[in-house]
Amino acid sequence: MMKRFIKTVYAHCDLPCGVYDPAQARIEAQSVLAIQEKMAGFEGDDRVRALYLKEQRAELVKHHLWVLWTDYFKPEHLEKYPDLHTKFWQAAKQAGECKHHPEPAEGKKLLEMIDEIADIFWETKGGKPQN
Repeated sequence: MMKRFIKTVYAHCDLPCGVYDPAQARIEAQSVLAIQEKMAGFEGDDRVRALYLKEQRAELVKHHLWVLWTDYFKPEHLEKYPDLHTKFWQAAKQAGECKHHPEPAEGKKLLEMIDEIADIFWETKGGKPQN
């Protein structure tokens, strides 16, 4: 009989490859905004589906922000950007607001908050890469 050994392995983050990018949160936020802009034209099942997708995308924004906040940013970043925790907290709260409100102004506000975080992210990386 063959014995099986299970070895626990640990990684310092969700993505050991080191690939992080606030664009993931921004893409989901753009989807939230696009749905908010079209909400008035939806009725019946289409409106229900739009509401579901908007809430789902807003939750994905929170997920992607969480990964950046907890896995990428380090204490030295907080020293240089002391309001970083507040920016993430406010952006996550705004994603929650987008789940509750159909107004495009809420989605635009979320995108602005993500862009502020993205600016800090790219500063810590030494600048945004050229495509």
